[in-house]
Amino acid sequence: MLNDIQEALLKGKKDEVEKLVEQALASGQSAAAILNEGLIVGMDRLGVMFKNNEVFIPEVLVAARAMNAGMAKLEPLLVKEGIQPKGTVVIGTVKGDLHDIGKNLVAMMLKGAGYKIVDLGIDASADQFVAAARESQANVVALSALLTTTMIGMKTIVQAVEASGLKIPVIIGGAPVTRDYADEIKAEGYAADAASAVEEVARLLAR
Repeated sequence: MLNDIQEALLKGKKDEVEKLVEQALASGQSAAAILNEGLIVGMDRLGVMFKNNEVFIPEVLVAARAMNAGMAKLEPLLVKEGIQPKGTVVIGTVKGDLHDIGKNLVAMMLKGAGYKIVDLGIDASADQFVAAARESQANVVALSALLTTTMIGMKTIVQAVEASGLKIPVIIGGAPVTRDYADEIKAEGYAADAASAVEEVARLLAR
């Protein structure tokens, strides 16, 4: 049953994922087991396939939509079972930048990996990131930019997070962004793609 959920997820079959999750619950599987051994393993497999260029952004978006449908069935039960998310990530596209496909992809992959996501959307300021991180007691702040002109704003946000005394890592990514730039602005994390972002967040939280 849990393998079937993974396969349906990888094929992006939203209705099938919902049906299989309901069947697994009816057969006595716990919401935690369905999440950890069904949906999360499926998203992990998807992440590996994405990194290996076996699937591309459209397939990932469809699979993530299927994952969200399954999660919607499980979330109330996970709360009841007392299952805590792995951590909370505040994510957004930086001030002046209106691109969100990459950011949405990262948010979906992180959600699929078991993290709670606070999505600030596009054009988000340093103050918004700090306020959201404080309010949600976030473990990580994730910044996205697609334009070289807006990635400069990442430095402002890294400095604002540090000045706020929150003591949480910032991870950055986006087409023009590099590991060297992350080092230059003292961002602790960098990811080249959505699958790497999940690995990087896990690395930052494991320290």
